[in-house]
Amino acid sequence: MLELRNSTDGLQSGVLSLGAPRAEFRHEALFYAGQDEFVAGTGAFVRDGLELDEPILAVLSAPKIEALRSELGSRAERVHFADMGEVGGNPARIIPVWRAFVDQHRRPGRRLRGIGEPIWATRSPAELVECQHHESLLNLAFAEAPGFRLLCPYDTSALDQDVLEEASRSHPLVASNGEERESTGYRGLDEVGAPFAEPLPEPLSPPESCVFQADTLAALREFVSRRAAGAGFSAQMTADLVLAVSEVATNSVVHGGGGGILRIWRERDALLSEVSDGGLIDDPLAGRERPPPCLAGGYGLWLANQLCDLVQVRTSAAGSAVRLHKRRG
Repeated sequence: MLELRNSTDGLQSGVLSLGAPRAEFRHEALFYAGQDEFVAGTGAFVRDGLELDEPILAVLSAPKIEALRSELGSRAERVHFADMGEVGGNPARIIPVWRAFVDQHRRPGRRLRGIGEPIWATRSPAELVECQHHESLLNLAFAEAPGFRLLCPYDTSALDQDVLEEASRSHPLVASNGEERESTGYRGLDEVGAPFAEPLPEPLSPPESCVFQADTLAALREFVSRRAAGAGFSAQMTADLVLAVSEVATNSVVHGGGGGILRIWRERDALLSEVSDGGLIDDPLAGRERPPPCLAGGYGLWLANQLCDLVQVRTSAAGSAVRLHKRRG
């Protein structure tokens, strides 16, 4: 039997059935220990949804998909699956997948279900922070998506205690062993929507830097191109990084006070590029929602997320920083 650890006991005493109907967006963390409990918890969640004829999307690692398919048998044919390793290597790409699913299947009075596991033990520290930020932002992104129920599994046998504690802060509901409880530690939407100002760690190696403004963007692109080629990037990967940095730097020119500073350095198998300026990014979902076609601009952070392996955005009254991670392989 899986029991919640004491440090995640920011939970109210009332126990709710996993099948209790609610009209609003339901964002739930499922605490499980090992594959058997994963299969039991997610399998029951899916079977309940199929009984109610609800569309279901499961975004999981390939091994978890196979385990859940095996548990469901022929019923798995009625479930949509996507590989989290492909979808969510960069966590900022996950919300658009859920958005497409909701938009495609939502009808008046219809309920939808999803399972998404973006956090696993081998995530890098930078990826983990961005995954946790993503989990909080889901509450904001789908606050007006009634009838959508999203279950996020967390393996208590593999994840650190502080990761589980953070899950109770980013999910209004926490489930284990067939029971669900409301989390008193959950951040409200006001806190979720506030500027994300957590400091980024300093570079592990001395960065090269350059100051840019509107009339030096061409020189900035050449600067990035030379560093990418020197780091062993292919021509296509170099072009992708140059475009991503150029888009973010253009945002600095237009919205961040007319220019900014670029720092670039290597870490292990990646090249990191950070653009900082004096502006404030006031949309917490910037880069995670595709801009509507009617807008002529607004694609800078969106494109950066499509072209890079990880994008970290920090903003405060003191200014903003956008850090782009691009791996060689």
